[in-house]
Amino acid sequence: MTENKQNTESDWVDPDDAPELTDEWFETADVYDGEKLISRGRPKSAFPKQAISLRIDADVLEKFKAEGRGWQGRMNDALRKAAGL
Repeated sequence: MTENKQNTESDWVDPDDAPELTDEWFETADVYDGEKLISRGRPKSAFPKQAISLRIDADVLEKFKAEGRGWQGRMNDALRKAAGL
């Protein structure tokens, strides 16, 4: 057993007594490629976003937020267009 894997020993001995492996179990199980834990979630982007602090007018922020989820992406798109990118 490797150091980074959890101890999965249990009290059952007979394979017929093993717990059922459900879809829910597989969705939360760790996945390994050899000894390497494969990370879950969104893969790393080739062009990651940069976190910044930006002071903008309140009405501009309210306008983007009023359009609902994804307002940061829409704001990024508007800035790219204004920058000619």
